[in-house]
Amino acid sequence: MKPMDKEEIKQLTGRIDDALKIIKLDELKNQRDELKAKSEQASFWDDNQKASKVMQKLSALDEKITDWQEISSEAKDLLELSDLSDSSLKNDLDKQFKKLKKRFEKAHFELAYSGPYDENGAIVSIHAGAGGVDAQDWASMLLRMYLRWAENSGFKTKMIDESAGEEAGLKSASFSVHGSLAYGKLKGEHGVHRLVRLSPFNANNLRQTSFAKIEVLPEIDEPETVPIDEKDLKIDVFRSGGHGGQSVNTTDSAVRVTHLPTGITVSIQNERSQIQNKETAMTILRSKLAQLQIQQHKENIAEIKGPNQSAEWGNQIRSYVLHPYKQVKDLRTGQENSDPKAVLDGDINKFIEEYTASLIKS
Repeated sequence: MKPMDKEEIKQLTGRIDDALKIIKLDELKNQRDELKAKSEQASFWDDNQKASKVMQKLSALDEKITDWQEISSEAKDLLELSDLSDSSLKNDLDKQFKKLKKRFEKAHFELAYSGPYDENGAIVSIHAGAGGVDAQDWASMLLRMYLRWAENSGFKTKMIDESAGEEAGLKSASFSVHGSLAYGKLKGEHGVHRLVRLSPFNANNLRQTSFAKIEVLPEIDEPETVPIDEKDLKIDVFRSGGHGGQSVNTTDSAVRVTHLPTGITVSIQNERSQIQNKETAMTILRSKLAQLQIQQHKENIAEIKGPNQSAEWGNQIRSYVLHPYKQVKDLRTGQENSDPKAVLDGDINKFIEEYTASLIKS
């Protein structure tokens, strides 16, 4: 590589200044100060769960602010040092510049995660589509893929609901993902995923195309974030069915919550108690409403319309071909991988990164 010159440092400093305007550093500092003041109140730890979330937000803000302040400061120092004529500093300046540029590119890449809920946890739901038993098997393969990815990435997951297929696989499954930028990283997986392979469920071993829909929602577990009027809710309780054992089926613990204005319905029967099922259902309902609010550009929950499910099914985002050739291709970014086995074992970071990069470019 050619040696770094002063003009390159000026260009990098300009890009850093532009980024600081985008992230609104002063506003971030104000948010940090507000959270810090809240954490110092005598009653702060009365609610451990809420306090932990505040501390997580405070830690994330601190890290982001410190990172950008250091990047900016280092750029200014390099600019000043580049005015010196001491040739013995040249090699050190080159190394510092390359290191700073790499650090800036990483921080700049993360600007794509600037959505209102990108730092939240995520709720991922998988629904088997057209293709019968093959589609239900495909749904279970996708569940395994995402759980493997989450584990390898240091995220924590929890199953919310699971409906087994009649012969094999899954009709549907939902799970939550917790960790830094969980929703921001997974939101690009929302859409229809297509599998082409030789069917293991067909006596003639014919080629089969199967579909599954992935729904990714930001986890909204704080009621004040998305306020819902109680009169807009219809809540039904019923006896849990399916897997779970006799103790699950002896009480009316399952809960169905319907948001009357939009027609959105959430049913949960995975937890043992009616209260837990209702809390989980309300979290998912708030998450669905928050996502619709973003998609429809509405300021108030009362203004949003119900979801268009048929449009979602037309949103095919990725194809996984196991026969007659091997390839996984994202239809939005063009990102490809010729090793479907690795992808289905959870190696999807390249697809996530390319989708994230496309958000920056747009």
